[in-house]
Amino acid sequence: MSRIDLQAVHVEFPIYNVNARSLKKSFIHLATGGSVMTDANDHLVVSALKDINLTIEHGDRVGLIGHNGAGKSTFLRLVSGIYEPSRGDIKIEGHISPILDLMHGMETEFTGYENIILRGTFLGNSRKQINEQIENIAEFSGLGDYLSMPVRTYSSGMMVRLAFAISVSINPEILVIDEVFGAGDANFMERAREKMMSLLTRASIVIMANHSDAIIREFCNKVALFEGGQLKYYGTVEEGFNIYHGKIG
Repeated sequence: MSRIDLQAVHVEFPIYNVNARSLKKSFIHLATGGSVMTDANDHLVVSALKDINLTIEHGDRVGLIGHNGAGKSTFLRLVSGIYEPSRGDIKIEGHISPILDLMHGMETEFTGYENIILRGTFLGNSRKQINEQIENIAEFSGLGDYLSMPVRTYSSGMMVRLAFAISVSINPEILVIDEVFGAGDANFMERAREKMMSLLTRASIVIMANHSDAIIREFCNKVALFEGGQLKYYGTVEEGFNIYHGKIG
């Protein structure tokens, strides 16, 4: 079964082009995520995640909560394999399907059909799997003959509908989502809710970041509360929100 295990994981980003003391002071003043320190060579280092110990197992639907810059997006990219730990160990059993940016992999000079193949590949689908889903994607997007036209001719709403239709066509094992529920207009998202529910149900593990408390409560059975790059709490949804909103210490 799917499983994600992090042991004493740190993610740090060295900043090589900020050396002057005045610039350091300004940078530290403006930094909002994690903490800022200097290494042995007097370079700035942003500590985005610090000493994360966490196990996510089959059946877990984990909502990431915390203020902007708390470490949620860094954590999603770490789990998705975009970032590697600076220290510590991360072990993942199962295939990751990340939906971090709906427009990632979309080429405006390509047709809608060509983009289905391209983005479907980015999402980890084989060509056979993509071909089996093309009709369903086309029907759900509602774009009709526009799918044979370059994406640059689409309105922004049409591009979102196509990107979303492609994203929810995958058969995920471990699904990683960043704010997808905020995409598109209200009418489209109402139609898309059933598709998203099916996607979440099919996945063995779901990890999602969303600024809506209601969405986290609806779709998740656990929360991970991040604060300053550290994992402050991992457990039940309501207790996590109570800590986040200051109702309990």
